[in-house]
Amino acid sequence: MKFGVDALVELLKAAGEPTRLRLLALLSAGDLTVTDLTDILGQSQPRISRHLKLLAEAGLIDRYQEGAWAYFRLKQDGEAAALANMLLAATCENDAVLLRDSERLAAVKRARAERAQEYFKRNASEWDELRRLHVDDTAVEAKLLELIGTETVDALLDLGTGTGRILQLLQDGYRRATGIDASRDMLAVARANLDKAGVLKASVRHGDILNLPLDGNEYDIVIIHQVLHFLVQPELALAEASRMLKAGGRLIIIDLAPHTLEYLREEHAHVRLGFSHQTMAEWLAKYGMSVERTEDLPPGSTASRGLTVTIWLARKGGETSEAQLSGTAAQTGSR
Repeated sequence: MKFGVDALVELLKAAGEPTRLRLLALLSAGDLTVTDLTDILGQSQPRISRHLKLLAEAGLIDRYQEGAWAYFRLKQDGEAAALANMLLAATCENDAVLLRDSERLAAVKRARAERAQEYFKRNASEWDELRRLHVDDTAVEAKLLELIGTETVDALLDLGTGTGRILQLLQDGYRRATGIDASRDMLAVARANLDKAGVLKASVRHGDILNLPLDGNEYDIVIIHQVLHFLVQPELALAEASRMLKAGGRLIIIDLAPHTLEYLREEHAHVRLGFSHQTMAEWLAKYGMSVERTEDLPPGSTASRGLTVTIWLARKGGETSEAQLSGTAAQTGSR
């Protein structure tokens, strides 16, 4: 971490003001809105916004829009972020002002968790019914961990993050992560879950999986978990995933194998009744990705209504083999 004199002075001037230092401490604990920060600090919105603008201009915090709300968080990488973390590490843990801010932050997070839990309760019965149709989540998660391996990556992207479960499950395997979801209610659940789990290196954002609000070529791993069957054009989501990946980066897709449960279209908004190995391999090849491994996880019971979950591991670059394109005979009936 080396700075020129002028650059270092500007960073220290940005951080070296009581309210702004308190803001940095709060934003190191997760994503917060201006309203959250005004409630915690007891200052006016224009004043808080002015301080946030100066911190953002100095490169110490990130800002992103979610509908009418703007969220802020401590910058996760770069030399300015390293300096901010060093300054925060030098603060006294027993400082009365910071302790009071921390207590008020805890209250804000409790209220956030309560709102998220209410939404989760309203929808839990539907999710439970769908989960009963296929293999237990623990089996899927165990296979996902096996496929990813133990090597830590710099950046992970979870598309359709839902409750943020994948960001929690894989927290030991990345240095920073982003979750994207189209539902603001689900993002509230995800934020509450990340808060509860103490996962500070991941953030979630509102966005369209077909038009992601992110720069390309930034991520080592992209995950799309049980999302594609809801899309009219799922291959376009694969194109966006490819755009997000660094050269040599990996895409992991978890979705349903072909099935015949037509009622899922009407009752649960499924657009596609699963995907074959061949269809997925062809789509991936179209967007510059090659299938490296495919795993089928059959349902826990042999009931005819059970659904098989398939996991595809693909890499950006390279060529898909003929065997991968042809798939298995049982999988060629994808709709």
